[in-house]
Amino acid sequence: MKKFKNISVFSIIGLVLLCLSSCEDTTDIYSVSEPSSPILADLNFSQIELDANNTNNPALSLNWVESNYGQQTAINYAVQFANDDAFTTPVTASTVTGRNNLTLSTSEINAAAGSAGLDPFTWGTLYARVVASLGSQSSESIASNTVQFDVYPYYNYVFDDYYLVGNGTSAGWNNNANNPPLFRDAANQNLYYYTGYFTTPGGFDEGRFKILESRGLWQPQWGVTPNEGDDVPATAGDIAGNPTTQSGDPGRFGVETAGYYQFSIDFSTKKYTLTPYSTTGATSFSSIEVQGSSTTTTALTALAIDTHMWYAAALHLTPGDLTFVTNTGSAWGGSTGFSGVATDGGESIPVIVEDDYDVWFNDLTGRYILVPLNL
Repeated sequence: MKKFKNISVFSIIGLVLLCLSSCEDTTDIYSVSEPSSPILADLNFSQIELDANNTNNPALSLNWVESNYGQQTAINYAVQFANDDAFTTPVTASTVTGRNNLTLSTSEINAAAGSAGLDPFTWGTLYARVVASLGSQSSESIASNTVQFDVYPYYNYVFDDYYLVGNGTSAGWNNNANNPPLFRDAANQNLYYYTGYFTTPGGFDEGRFKILESRGLWQPQWGVTPNEGDDVPATAGDIAGNPTTQSGDPGRFGVETAGYYQFSIDFSTKKYTLTPYSTTGATSFSSIEVQGSSTTTTALTALAIDTHMWYAAALHLTPGDLTFVTNTGSAWGGSTGFSGVATDGGESIPVIVEDDYDVWFNDLTGRYILVPLNL
């Protein structure tokens, strides 16, 4: 018969302590040294004129000496542009990992120039640099030296335009009948407004509307998430789009009582609001003209169902400025091109590129939008 030796409590405690002291985590700790800056090679040219007819052609090749982080690791590189050498508002055109060269197309350089704030059809200076970093969080970032060149951009219209259609609107269910556009927020290009008159002859299916992305086309279209028949008029809710969020057509926005409403829609949050709008105290103008260096004086036309919504179709505008002048002599202007909010006595609205435009102005809110037809 085997005999077992007694093991004291103190012996057990000793063994546990020995294990704790000798069983520490030996996982290697990853560390990097102070990184060296990437060195961007000088360019072999000083000017580049961008060709709008060959946008996919290569326009700029950049090469650089890679950064050194003291470890064998893949390094991220972001190619950035700006309109000043301090890179106050940098624009990232492209990113690569584990490479020290990149070629950008004509359209990519043109988009970078526009995003950096350079005007089209005029020479301007563009600054370029490469920023190195590690990992998905862009840790330990460090910028290269700066190179610069003069560029002559063409115009790149980066905005989306949207239009009303439906029996609650002036266009009815006609997708190409001078459909009023939504007014884009100048600071948030995903946010749009329409403050105006919506009609409803009565009945569940009246006073309805949807949003189109292109006049003359039924898709893409936007509406509410419930299907038609279940789309009870509401003051707020979620939006749906065909084909953006689904393959079938969405339901309809709607009002139950004719009158003025403020409609807002945010294509980033996929939300909308539709609430009554009071016109008490609003001035009713008998005429409004477009005046300025961009065009000859042109009378606007008010919508038949809404005397506060004014428009001019296919108005030819050249680089310069314009204001909306009422029959009372007030001159409404704003500081942002293409869309914004005009105020009585405000500065002239800039027009930066020649084209034919649909011009719309809302005298209730001061909102305006200039929709180019050929850009």
